[in-house]
Amino acid sequence: MKKIIFLGLLTLILTGCTVVRIDTTSIDNIINVILSKENTLYNRVGRGYKYYVPRGVTYIDSSGTNDKLYSNGVYYYLYLDEISYYYKKTNNYKVDNSKYYSKKIKNGDKKGYLEITKKNDLYLIEFVYNYAKIEALVQKEDINDTVLNCSYILSTIKYSSNIIKLSLEDDFLKNKEEEYDVFSSKGNNDDNFLRYEEK
Repeated sequence: MKKIIFLGLLTLILTGCTVVRIDTTSIDNIINVILSKENTLYNRVGRGYKYYVPRGVTYIDSSGTNDKLYSNGVYYYLYLDEISYYYKKTNNYKVDNSKYYSKKIKNGDKKGYLEITKKNDLYLIEFVYNYAKIEALVQKEDINDTVLNCSYILSTIKYSSNIIKLSLEDDFLKNKEEEYDVFSSKGNNDDNFLRYEEK
C-alpha cells in the first residue's frame, strides 16, 4: 500500500503543471507575463487574421479590419494594421513621461507600446502590439483589467500572409459588374419573336 501511495506522489511531483500567477495590481507584470507566453488560442476569425477573445469579453461588430468588443461597461476598439504587417513596418514610439503610463514594448520580433492618458475623469488606453491597436476609455479602477484583456487579444493575433497579399492586390477590390438595362431595345430581337408567333 505504501508503494502505491509513494508511486502516486512521485508521479504527481514529476508530471506536475506549472502555474504562472499574474499580479493584476501591476501593469508591468501583466504585460510581461501575458506577452511572453506563446498563445495559440483563437476564437475569432476575420479576413486574413484570427485572435482570441478572452472570457468576459464579447465581440460586437466588425467593419473590415476594425473590430468592436465589450466587457464590463468598457468598449474596446481593435484595429488590425494588415498593411504594416505585410510590409513589416515598425513604429518608432518614444516614451512620454508626461502621460499617466507610457512604455515601449519589445518581445522578440514583435514591437509596440502601451500609453495611458488621463482625460478628465477617464483614462484613454492605447495599446499597440503585433501590428494591431486597441483603444479603450476606462475608469481608473478598470485600467488593469482592460490592459489584461488587451494583452490577451494582441498577443494571440495571427495573420495569414497569403490572404493579406491577395487582398492588397489591385484586382481584388475591383467590381466585375456589367450594366444591363431591361427597358432598352437590343436591335431587332422583337421581330424574330413576332415571326415565331405568326408561324
